[in-house]
Amino acid sequence: MNKYLAIILGAVLLIGAWVFGTYNNLVSQTTGIDGQWAQVETQYQRRFDLIPNLVASTQGFLKQEKTIFEEIAKARTQYAGAKTIDEKAQAATGLESALGRLLVIVENYPNLKSNETVAKLMDELAGTENRINVERRRFNELSQNYNATIKRVPTNMVAGMFGFKERAYFKAVEGSEKAPKVTL
Repeated sequence: MNKYLAIILGAVLLIGAWVFGTYNNLVSQTTGIDGQWAQVETQYQRRFDLIPNLVASTQGFLKQEKTIFEEIAKARTQYAGAKTIDEKAQAATGLESALGRLLVIVENYPNLKSNETVAKLMDELAGTENRINVERRRFNELSQNYNATIKRVPTNMVAGMFGFKERAYFKAVEGSEKAPKVTL
């Protein structure tokens, strides 16, 4: 009789240990999924913080060059429309001033860095989107592993007893197949 009681007690202990181990594994997986979703949100926040600042910085740089080119065009138009010597002199002075500022920019930025600035912006945009994509992929992989685990026998019994439910995957929203527009 003691032998049967010991076997039954041993089986109950093994089953109990398995249930606790399975429960703890499921808790670890759900915590991992929640943590990974926090990483996705962190990358979204990075996007929300970074992109407007990059666009504003790029706009500021392009605006500086745009202003000079607009001043040159304005001075040329004024010179062409000038009727008196004083008007022509004033237009020429405006043109020289604008050209002087343009020369300073060219000396400081031999390649007129606006192309480089835009390229950097695009690199940052691409990098941010890639980071978001990596984190979403990791989230989906963790969710997939967890969902497979709670569906497997005998883990599905423990998952059902303790209310572990299937986790949703990240799915693209309707219209996300269209690339976002960046306006400078």
